[in-house]
Amino acid sequence: MPDVKFALGTMGFGTKVDPTTSSTLLDRFADAGGALVDTANCYAFWSDPSGRGGHSEEVIGRWLARRPGRRDQMYLSTKAGAQPVGPGDWPANREGLSAPRIKAAVEGSLRRLGTDRIDLYWAHMEDRTVPVEETAEAFGALAAEGVVGRLGCSNHPVWRVERARQTARDHGWAGYTALQLRHSYLQPRPGAPVPDQSHRFGWVTDEVIDYVDSEPDLSLWAYTALLNGSYSRPDRTLPDAYDHPGTSRRLAALDTVAGELGVSRNQVVLAWLIGGQPAITPIVGVSDVEQLDEALAGARLRLPAEHRRLLDETA
Repeated sequence: MPDVKFALGTMGFGTKVDPTTSSTLLDRFADAGGALVDTANCYAFWSDPSGRGGHSEEVIGRWLARRPGRRDQMYLSTKAGAQPVGPGDWPANREGLSAPRIKAAVEGSLRRLGTDRIDLYWAHMEDRTVPVEETAEAFGALAAEGVVGRLGCSNHPVWRVERARQTARDHGWAGYTALQLRHSYLQPRPGAPVPDQSHRFGWVTDEVIDYVDSEPDLSLWAYTALLNGSYSRPDRTLPDAYDHPGTSRRLAALDTVAGELGVSRNQVVLAWLIGGQPAITPIVGVSDVEQLDEALAGARLRLPAEHRRLLDETA
C-alpha cells in the first residue's frame, strides 16, 4: 500500500472535469506519492450526450501514454457491469456480468487505458440474471491469464459476496478480495432514501465491517467518503436522510477534533476512515488542485487516540 492511502476517484474525468484539468490532477497526485486510481468503464455515461461511458478511462490512458514510466508506479482500479450497451433505460440496459460481457468489458478497458493489465478489477453491481458460478469463473479466468491482478465487487450484498468467494475457493479460482461500498462518518437514517444512491446494497453496514474484519484477505474501499462536499461547502446541503440527532452530534465531534488539530472536517473524516479498524481506503473525487491538496494532507493525518475515541463513541 502506498503512503497516500486513498484512491483518486476519476468518475468525472473527461466529462465534468475537462481533460486538461484531469491531467493536472493526475500529475499532482502521482508527484505527491499517490498511486491508487479508481475508475469504471461506465464513467460517466450520465454526463455525456452519447449516453455511453469510457471517458474517464480514456483520459487516464492518454495521461499514461504521455508519461512513460508512470504506469508501473500506478495501481489501476476499474470496473465492469454497469456500462449501457443498448437501447432502453438504465439499469435495464446495462452490460451485466455474463462471461461474454465480462470478456468484452475488460478488453475495452484495457484498450482505453492503454495497458496490458488491470491491477484491481471490480464487478460493479450485482447481476442476478447470471449464475454466480459463471461470473466467478469469468473473473477468475482473467486473473489466471494475468490480465487482472486482484478482484473485487461493488454494491453487492454480503451473502452474494460470500457465495462467490466460496464458489471460487471450491474451484481453485481467484476470488474477490476487495469490497467497494458507500461509507462516511455521517450516516443517514436506516432505510431512508438518499437521492444520489441508487444501489440497494451499496452501503457499508455493521455486518460489512464485521465481515471484512473477520476475513484477513478482504479489504474495503469506500466511495462518496466526503459526501460530495457536504462537510465543507455551504452550497452542498446534506440530503433529508441525514436530518437526525446523530448527525448533529457527529458534526459537533468533527468540529471539536478539527478545531483542536487545526485541520478541516474533510481531513478528519479521511484520517478516521484510513486509521480505523478495519482500515478503509477512501475514494476521493476532486475537481481542482485545492481539493486534492486538502485530501493529500488528510490522508497523512494521524488522529491522536483521544480524538479517535471521541469520533468512534459519538453516535
